[in-house]
Formats: sequence, C-alpha cells, structure tokens
Amino acid sequence: MYKNKKAGIIGIIITIIILIFIVIFSNGEANSSFFENIASNLVMPIQNGLTYLKNKLSGNNTFFTDINNLKEENKELSKKNSELEQSLRELENIKTQNETLKEYLNLTEKYGEYKTIPGYVINKDISNYSKTIVINIGTNDGVQEQMTVIGDQGLVGHVISVTDTTAKVQTIIDTASSVSCSMSTTKDSIVCKGTLDEKSSLKAMYIPTDSNIIQGDSIETSGLGGIYPKGIHIGTVKKVTNTQNLTDRYAIVETAIDFDKLGTVLVITNQ
Repeated sequence: MYKNKKAGIIGIIITIIILIFIVIFSNGEANSSFFENIASNLVMPIQNGLTYLKNKLSGNNTFFTDINNLKEENKELSKKNSELEQSLRELENIKTQNETLKEYLNLTEKYGEYKTIPGYVINKDISNYSKTIVINIGTNDGVQEQMTVIGDQGLVGHVISVTDTTAKVQTIIDTASSVSCSMSTTKDSIVCKGTLDEKSSLKAMYIPTDSNIIQGDSIETSGLGGIYPKGIHIGTVKKVTNTQNLTDRYAIVETAIDFDKLGTVLVITNQ
C-alpha cells in the first residue's frame, strides 16, 4: 500500500513538471527571450574571452613581424651609411688632392723664375734641437743635396740628405741653421740663426752698428753663403733688442712659413 502511495506522488510530480513545460513553451516569444538571455549570459563571456585571445595572438604576430621588418630596415640603413661614409672619404681625398694641386700651382706661379720639383712633407722632427722634415721626392725625381726648399710664403730650408724616393730637409729654424740675409729697408747684411726655444722665429745677429733695423722690416736671403739664391722671403722683424754693446744687439725675426702647418714644398733645381 505504501509503494502504491509513493508511486502516485511521483506520478503527480511528473504530471506537474510536464504541465509547467507545456505552459512555458506555449508562451512563445517570452520564453524564447528568457532562454536567449540565459544562453547569452552563458555564451557571451566565453565568446569575449576567445575574441580577446584572438586579438592578443594577432597583435603578437604583428609585433614579431614589425621586429623583423625593423631588423631588415636597420641592415639596409647600415649599408647605406657605410656607402655614404665611403663616398665622404673619397670626396675628402679629392678635396685634399685639389688643395695640394692648387698649392703647387700657386707656388710654381710665384716662383716662376726657378726650375722646381714639387713635393709634400711626409715626416717632421720639430723638437728643441733638431728641426728637420722629410719630403716625398728624391734622386729619382732629380733632387740633390744642398738644393733650396721653399714654401708658399717663403724659405723652408735646404736638402741635407737624399734617397731614391725621399729627401731630408734642414729647416731654417734648426739650431744648426745659419742663413745670410738682408733687410728690405737698408739692404744691410745680417745672419739669421735658429733658436732652441722658438718654432717659428729666428735670431738676427751681426747687425751693423750703423744699421737702423726696425720692427716690421722684411728679411730675405742675400745670396751669400753658396746655399740659398738671393731674394727669397724669410720673415719680418718682430722685436729688436738693444744691448750695452751695440755690436751685440739682435732682433727676433718671425718666419713667413708656419712649420707646424707646412705640407707642400718646392725644391729649386737651377739655383
């Protein structure tokens, strides 16, 4: 009897549930909206998550693509930069060559009365005691010892030794150098020697007692002594120092040549 009662209750419950579903489905649009809302609330978070994940992965792919593109662009820019640097070096070389040729032209026009060989300085030894330079021409070019070397502004020195392709030049500022000179105003003869301390000055000595040497006087070679031809500019009187003994007075002559910047020279071969 208990079992029959229990089965009857279950049957009633099932019947009620069936009736509820019938009522729900009979309401059409309202029930459809209800289920759609439920489905939407369940599905949308999942869909949004998948969309975010897709966009994130897509962004990463773009990022890595951009990195690869930047690497290629950087490589191309580095190549172009190297090419530009090479072109710049070539232009600098051309500019230097043009400047050297221009200096040669100016020198040959200025000293047109002399037969000369052009050259340029390849080494310098401008210390306190030895002030010499080495130039890139030698016996193969016709250079010999004792030949006079000049620059754009005036006298440089003379050749003291020579090889097939180079020549060593003792400059007029060397302490062992001694040049017979004359003053532009009085034409009196003096001797200019190199000093220990100065790199662009000479000491003018043996000034005649009756000579009126003044600051600004131009000094040039006198042609005496057998090394330098007459009339090559040396420099100008910078300072005159008088002493108690008039025969001991001297002057400081600033050389026309800036030996620190000297680069182009001419060797006179027909002096």
